[in-house]
Amino acid sequence: MGNHTCPWWLGYLLISPVRRWLQNPAAILRPYVREGMTVLEPGPGMGFFTLEIARQVGPSGRVVAVDAEPRMIAGLKRRLARAGLLDRTDARLAPQDSMGLNDLRGKVDFTLAFFMVHEMPSASRFFAEAAEAMKPGATLLLVEPPGHVKKERFEAEVQAAADAGLTIVDRPIMRRSYTALLKKSAV
Repeated sequence: MGNHTCPWWLGYLLISPVRRWLQNPAAILRPYVREGMTVLEPGPGMGFFTLEIARQVGPSGRVVAVDAEPRMIAGLKRRLARAGLLDRTDARLAPQDSMGLNDLRGKVDFTLAFFMVHEMPSASRFFAEAAEAMKPGATLLLVEPPGHVKKERFEAEVQAAADAGLTIVDRPIMRRSYTALLKKSAV
């Protein structure tokens, strides 16, 4: 699943409370996640967003968190268990060549692709797999860091999403980020 993936030990820095000053998961997710949804989170690391997604989908919802690094998934499961949220989260280790989402075809309401598409070996493959897992009318929030991703590469990712059948419906503003809210056609 990964091209240049974050090393597992960086996961501890990514869940730092200091990061919440720059990126508040509850505020970022609130416009997109509702109770009862099925949410896909590729590249969750140790769960900076995952725990908040699990809270927002509630007991009737489901989070599918997919990562290529076994130690990230192990750390994520520990944190979810401590928070009492493991029962509504499916934390998966991704196979080498895909995200392993065949069982989710047409079931995902929202996908959070936060600072991770640039780590994928193929943005085209990522968006094709994500779009296949999404319900008609479902949305995907694409967010990339300008420090790792140049504007041209971000626009190439947006084009790969369009090629997979996802259309831009908004460009939400997030500090120090390139963003696009994409929607799968309702047909």
